Amino acid sequence: MIDFLNVSKTYPNGTHALNDVSLSIDKGEFVFIVGASGAGKSTFLKLIMHEETPTSGEIIINGNKLSKMKRRDVPYLRRHMGIVFQDFRLIEKMNVFDNVAFAMRAVGENTATIKKRVPYVLSLVGLKDKMKNKPSELSGGEQQRVSLARALVNNPEIIVADEPTGNVDPELSHEIIELLNEINGMGTTVLVVTHEHELVREFHQRVITIDRGRVVGDTKGGSVSASDDDDDDDYTLEYSEYEEDTDLTDDEITDNNDGVTYDDEDDYGDLPQYPDNVVIVPD
Repeated sequence: MIDFLNVSKTYPNGTHALNDVSLSIDKGEFVFIVGASGAGKSTFLKLIMHEETPTSGEIIINGNKLSKMKRRDVPYLRRHMGIVFQDFRLIEKMNVFDNVAFAMRAVGENTATIKKRVPYVLSLVGLKDKMKNKPSELSGGEQQRVSLARALVNNPEIIVADEPTGNVDPELSHEIIELLNEINGMGTTVLVVTHEHELVREFHQRVITIDRGRVVGDTKGGSVSASDDDDDDDYTLEYSEYEEDTDLTDDEITDNNDGVTYDDEDDYGDLPQYPDNVVIVPD
């Protein structure tokens, strides 16, 4: 499903984020990606989502060579992915139902399907009774579950979760990973970047360890590579993981990754209002 063939990524400032990475992730796998800050984990995810392109090497997803993919086709690649962010990325002016439904409206789904699908997905994450609540009325764990529901609602083949437990209480971290584990059990490929080694050990899945841009460990059964076991922080991340876009207006939605601006009325129909400084990344 996902193949990295001798992939390297060097940023314009000379930072070598990934160095000659080769690996394969099969359909239906659950993979933890671990490593210290600045090790290259975020770049690894950005390359999969086609936010960044490799300096050398090839990435193949579902048989598609990303180096051959035209810019206009990138949003269609991402429609097969559900993205779960550490900071939730919920729209405060929308209730829970509309936050999740937004992802379906963004790909042109009809209203009848949305009304049927959204409550079903919210029931999977235990939030069907919170559909009318605003994000501010939810706990951190509940907000992350809304984010997970939004990632799931379009039935993606791949879930990419970037530190999904980073902003929830420790006791809720297990709950979030358990939900992802259940989703994986339904056949969805799940990739989770995390620094919580206890969770990694508990769930006994494949673990890819990245250190200074290289894969230094690829094990199964929840074993964390010794090189990452101390969570060494000798170096820091050179690039922010997701830049905010503050150029949105009340009648535009900007895909921060692809640079494409869509007009509400022409492309999405009647959407609820949302803050000008919110970045929406289509799932």
